[in-house]
Amino acid sequence: MRDLTRVSNSHSDSKVIDACSLFGVMDTSGGRFSGEDLITAIGSMHDRGNGLGGGFAAYGIYPDFADDYAFHIMFLSQKAKTETECFLEKFLNVKHKEEVPIRDQKGIVNPPIVWRYFVSISAEKRGQFSEEDYVVDRVMYINTCIDDAFVFSSGKNMGVFKGVGYPEDIGRFFRLEEYEGYLWTSHGRFPTNTKGWWGGAHPFSLLDWTVVHNGEISSYGINKRFLEQYGYQCTMETDTEVIAYGVDLLMRKHGLSVEMAAKVFSAPLWSQIARMPEAERKIMITLRQIYGGLLLNGPFTVIIAHTGEMIGMTDRIRLRPMVVGEYRSKLFISSEESAIRLVQPELDKVWLPVGGVPVIGSLKNPIKAQKEATTC
Repeated sequence: MRDLTRVSNSHSDSKVIDACSLFGVMDTSGGRFSGEDLITAIGSMHDRGNGLGGGFAAYGIYPDFADDYAFHIMFLSQKAKTETECFLEKFLNVKHKEEVPIRDQKGIVNPPIVWRYFVSISAEKRGQFSEEDYVVDRVMYINTCIDDAFVFSSGKNMGVFKGVGYPEDIGRFFRLEEYEGYLWTSHGRFPTNTKGWWGGAHPFSLLDWTVVHNGEISSYGINKRFLEQYGYQCTMETDTEVIAYGVDLLMRKHGLSVEMAAKVFSAPLWSQIARMPEAERKIMITLRQIYGGLLLNGPFTVIIAHTGEMIGMTDRIRLRPMVVGEYRSKLFISSEESAIRLVQPELDKVWLPVGGVPVIGSLKNPIKAQKEATTC
């Protein structure tokens, strides 16, 4: 898998100081819309990136295969593709496979082969594993044991599209204006401490969880070691992967709510915990004792998404920007208000969230946010 780093960038550099850009929009009524507005919005923040990474996550885009896992896989060789397909046929039920449609796009050079596979899992094949744990295990195997192959998306009725380039070019390269989904996130990246490569672009994904991130996770080492105790293998050569795996562990496997997971990632200071009411203080102390290894140090803004939900959150002192907008049933989260206004000039509300407190859009509930906020 590490040989995928051979797919390099046209700038021939690995560290250019600039800034990442984030943009996400969800129609909480379930209405589907194309990726055109996402390409426009993230493209308006072109100067925040340097062409070393861009990507999108889209939900609701595969209604004809809604009950199947959609594996998006990058290959650097036909040998890797053949070996991976043999593995998929052996351990999963492949219902349909095809090359992901692309178009030639200026600025996108030396792309890998990208295919998608719609698969299901039989009870006989997965044995004692839960269906989702079985998928995670298969993904981890491909990414660590099959050379020149990398699974970068593996959820149901959703997909990640990413690579080396400016995000607007990546969007056109993958023809995302031809897809329709109810939730989209996007990212323009410059690598902070890691090289720019196709697998290292955002979003990072596992099952239907996706994460886009602006900032730098200086606690990567301890976060990585904590997650490896639970069987996760960090192979993507970037700090953001620990957030994606941490979300999967906390919310899917351990059943924590979004609010509780936020208190793990962006925990209050011990001095704040000491002033809390007794019941709340006990909960916070327990979370810090059990999940201290998942505390995220450093500046960050993240947009976390999964089926039916989009979550925005910053570090506890807001060292990276995040603006939230609402228009009817749509929730917008962005690095810049101007990007929201570009695709939705009229807004019912626009505001800045409190650091460390999540903003949540859901198909099941109205847009949910904390009471304390700064209205723009």
